[in-house]
Amino acid sequence: MPLATGLRTGSSRSATRPGTDGHALYLLGGFRLVREGQPVSLPNHGQRLIALLGLTGPYSRTATAGTLWPEVSEQQAQGSLRTALWRLKRLWPGLVTVAEQGLALNPLVEVDTAKFVNAAMRTLEGGPLQRREQPCLGNLAAGELLPGWYDDWVVFERERLRQLQMHALERLSEQLATQRRFALALEAALEAVRMEPLRESAHASVIAVHLAESNVIEARRHFEHVRRLLWAELQVEPSPRLRAMVSFQVS
Repeated sequence: MPLATGLRTGSSRSATRPGTDGHALYLLGGFRLVREGQPVSLPNHGQRLIALLGLTGPYSRTATAGTLWPEVSEQQAQGSLRTALWRLKRLWPGLVTVAEQGLALNPLVEVDTAKFVNAAMRTLEGGPLQRREQPCLGNLAAGELLPGWYDDWVVFERERLRQLQMHALERLSEQLATQRRFALALEAALEAVRMEPLRESAHASVIAVHLAESNVIEARRHFEHVRRLLWAELQVEPSPRLRAMVSFQVS
């Protein structure tokens, strides 16, 4: 089941640069924990505990135990949590802080999802890009959250971050096209298409860039590709909105 409200994907953490002591947690594209620039190997339950705290920020012991061990009794879950914390303390003292308000990942450990979320929110909520401002495409073209993990809380967060990523890429493409930075605009739109080939709004972003650049043939070519793809995969036609974008070119 989804996590309780309050999960913020590391939003309380700084995301401007790697930890000053070389401590970092990577969750996008796969789990990786780094201490002083060197990878740290953790047992399975330790990885899940660190990943959960990296995503949530401070989290109560009861919620942590219930999230990580949902199929056992509360007493058993609390016991498993104590064991996981003991093992982590032996491997890296101070990695997890234990306080009255709950558990938290050491604030010196930078989490890559925080950097991703900050970049996406700046794109979605910020004003227009300045002419010489470099777009944060690299931060938005992040990998999937913990691929191969199928815990309910991971699946929920993976989808949340995916939707945030898609909307941010489409918004970035729109901003760049408005500034006539067409190559970068197309790059952002195509990244959204690469992530979700059947998402019409991503294809609409590609077509919009081509039309803004007066590349009508490219726009029609891409529309025809989408029409064939949707029919082959879903046996549906493009939406009226997508057809309207190139209606003057489609017979």
